Amino acid sequence: MSIIAGSYERFIWGFKLKPTKHDPETQSLTLSPLFSYPSHISSITTVACSGPAAASGGSDDTIHLYDLPSASSLGSLLDHNHAASITALSFYTPSSLSFPRNLVSAAADGSVAIFDTDPFVLLKSFRPHKKAVNDLSIHPSGKLALAVYRDECFAMLNLVRGKRSFCCRLGHEASLVKFDPSGERFFMVVGGSKVGVHQSEDAKLLLELDNGSRKRILCASPGDSGTLFTAGEDRAITAWDTNSGKLAYSIQDAHPARIKGVVTLTRNESEGASEDPYLVASASSDGIIRVWDMRMAAKENAKPLAETNTKSRLTCLAGSALKSMRRPQIGNQKPQKLEEEGPNSA
Repeated sequence: MSIIAGSYERFIWGFKLKPTKHDPETQSLTLSPLFSYPSHISSITTVACSGPAAASGGSDDTIHLYDLPSASSLGSLLDHNHAASITALSFYTPSSLSFPRNLVSAAADGSVAIFDTDPFVLLKSFRPHKKAVNDLSIHPSGKLALAVYRDECFAMLNLVRGKRSFCCRLGHEASLVKFDPSGERFFMVVGGSKVGVHQSEDAKLLLELDNGSRKRILCASPGDSGTLFTAGEDRAITAWDTNSGKLAYSIQDAHPARIKGVVTLTRNESEGASEDPYLVASASSDGIIRVWDMRMAAKENAKPLAETNTKSRLTCLAGSALKSMRRPQIGNQKPQKLEEEGPNSA
């Protein structure tokens, strides 16, 4: 399992999640460093990861790619046609494959780019809306995506034709949008602290998740069986049962600072995955990354299975449990081995 994180100090961090060798019976894990170096010339705003491929986007208007198994940089994507900060990145990986088929990026100028990943080549770039994209989510079919914008708009994008299919004004700004693994529903964080559960077919609001707090939700990750994990300014990781609309369980004070990223690492992507602990990783703005077994969340004083401190101001987090023998590449470019650096050495 791989985890990557981006920081305000323009550093990208890569980790491999491994069992602790000396005590296999305790199911304790360790985050083994893969690389850390200043991949952008300004802060990293978004990251994505699927199998061996990872990508980062920054406020420097660039997208960088990485090969995780070899801890190598593949360089940057130069032909994305974005003219503003990259605000969202998402890989599309069919359920039958362990290697992503497409990468979709969005930017603060409203532009969206679709890439093939074998090798990374721009397929289509278009501007479905003039305002900044807050977030973007790809349907499990890979044929469409949902996007939410800074001017309170919500749009459906046809990824096959590379055009906008639908757009409407929500009345409130939505900061996050996520499809559930089945694609039958999607979740939207509106107004900062409330989550709407919608039916994908007609965008009908099925129910609303609200824990009564005014503190903003900064990140979300769908899990299996209708579970949705959210985190943010309240420093807690909350698991929602989106079938009933009730709070299932939560880890209070999961971090000492606000949580900037949460990702589900096991989604039954392979046979036997359901026997693994239900792993969720989280990252906070003070630089700490933690991995949790959410089955232990009901216990008081739940402790993380693994923890590392990057000592930087983390802004985003991504991870993947997929394994693949294939390696990503940009055209004929050769991967460049990364050296591990610290923020103070830049």
